[in-house]
Amino acid sequence: MTACSFRGPHAAARAFAHPGLPPGHAATPMIIEPRDGDAEDDASSTKKRSLIAIAGSLLGEISLPKLALAWLIGMLLPSLLLGAAPLAASAWVASVSGHLAELAGLGSLALLALIGLVGWFGVRPLFRIVETSFWSLNALVVQPGYALCREGLQHLAEFVIPAGTSASRRASWRAGSAFGAGLLGCLAAGAIAALVWPATRWSGGLADFADPVRLVLPALANAVVLMSLYLAAASLLWGFADGLMEQPRDLSGFDGAPPSARRWRVAHLSDVHVVGERYGFRIESGRAGPRGNERFLQVLDRLDAIHRDEPLDLLLVTGDMTDAGRSAEWAEFLDAMARHPALAARCLILPGNHDVNIVDRANPARLELPGSPGARLRQMRTLSVIAAVQGERVQVFDESRRRLAGSLASALEPHRARISAFADSGSRRLSIGLSALWNGAFPMVLPPAEPDGLGVVLLNSNAEAHFSFTNALGLVAEEDMQAILAVTRAHPQARWILALHHHPVEYPQPAKAFSERIGTALINGSRLLRLLRPVSARMVAMHGHRHIDWIGRCGALKIVSAPSPVMDATDAEPTAFYIHTLAAAPGGLALLQPQRIVIEPAG
Repeated sequence: MTACSFRGPHAAARAFAHPGLPPGHAATPMIIEPRDGDAEDDASSTKKRSLIAIAGSLLGEISLPKLALAWLIGMLLPSLLLGAAPLAASAWVASVSGHLAELAGLGSLALLALIGLVGWFGVRPLFRIVETSFWSLNALVVQPGYALCREGLQHLAEFVIPAGTSASRRASWRAGSAFGAGLLGCLAAGAIAALVWPATRWSGGLADFADPVRLVLPALANAVVLMSLYLAAASLLWGFADGLMEQPRDLSGFDGAPPSARRWRVAHLSDVHVVGERYGFRIESGRAGPRGNERFLQVLDRLDAIHRDEPLDLLLVTGDMTDAGRSAEWAEFLDAMARHPALAARCLILPGNHDVNIVDRANPARLELPGSPGARLRQMRTLSVIAAVQGERVQVFDESRRRLAGSLASALEPHRARISAFADSGSRRLSIGLSALWNGAFPMVLPPAEPDGLGVVLLNSNAEAHFSFTNALGLVAEEDMQAILAVTRAHPQARWILALHHHPVEYPQPAKAFSERIGTALINGSRLLRLLRPVSARMVAMHGHRHIDWIGRCGALKIVSAPSPVMDATDAEPTAFYIHTLAAAPGGLALLQPQRIVIEPAG
């Protein structure tokens, strides 16, 4: 790879010169240098403290009443609704059957018709409630449970595989661990279902609902059995699907392309973690990382100089533009971009977990209840910035018509006043409906300029989190995956960049710690890769999140993981990012040798 370097401005002074000192008197050395930070800046830093130490601190500060209420809303209530559904349905059927048996005359017939009418209109909302409860538990328990088992076995396999094992042999080990995870998950879920089965009850009458407290335990048992049986079947299916799919491998070599081939130069940044204070440190790195935003400004300055000499087609920032999604951080990001209008005009951004899921950067133990306006406020801040950066260029997908439906700016225009009023008041009432607006904005699509040109699909891969300590998990909505397929089918000759924050598959290398692997995973990433198989030859996936410098492939899909040009290095250490060149190839998209740009520490 080719490399360039850039050295930034000089560091700040390390002493305080009082304005009243006579000439020639030395400045007073600082006892505690505030520009260097202190232990408070490392409170949540995984670079300076272990996850066990951080978790221990959180347990002492977490609000137990809030935790109980969050568990009630997120787990207990959906379980009760799901488990009570068979009892409600059987009670209604029993009532209708009883009236059928007693049917005589027009009066009874009219009564039966009335019961049937009530049932018809009542079943539809009941079904929606049951469906919502089921998928809520699936996202909270089933998919994370399988992912925990899969990643645990694969993490163990990475340490068991002997050094020097070939790439194909390593892939076989990983496939075997996927099979094992599916089987283990199936057996564990089946055992839970068998253990709880005696407490279940699947039929009831209307009289039972006169004392609903008696139905609580049977309803919970029903929910546990239903979800366990689903997990048993799904684990087996997912395990075999993950084991049979192509396993991730390091890219053995870059593609070539003739000089006449159409090319696109894409600068890929990720995880710049802009802070709102001049000497602020990042949550994750603390004093092991840089202060302020000088390094990010250096990156943009260097990119602007490169663009003047060799024009870029895209500047792609795959999430975590900010450190905690606060207004001051977004303001700093926008001000930095405004200094470089040529870069801003070709910039595309998407949300990372630090943009939308950090509940409180000063207090990681703070819990946010489901439905809290705080989460919606962070989402609306992010959406507002995305609209400002690229709202006129990207289009949104219409789920009902299965096609692109105009620009993001036009989709948001009818809601501008409501979003602004909500941001001003933070009212829970005004936040109602904004969740659907956020979800409906993704995927965003930059359509190809020509039928065989390059398009970009921007995903939101963040699972909603109500606790800063669990903010990093990822989940791509099923409807978003189907939208990708619909968009690519509508442009059968186009090439695509699939941009998301989370890594779609775990890297084929040991993680530093299991907590890092499971705590940052894209839970349904393997399903996303399986669905993309028909279009993978004409697509490159680009992501960030783990700050890992890696380029590989999974089957025909090339995957580019961006290092952070800001994180994982102090102000005294260099960082780097890449400019990638993509080229049109017969029936596909070629990934050429990238240019590595090194940003040297301040001198």
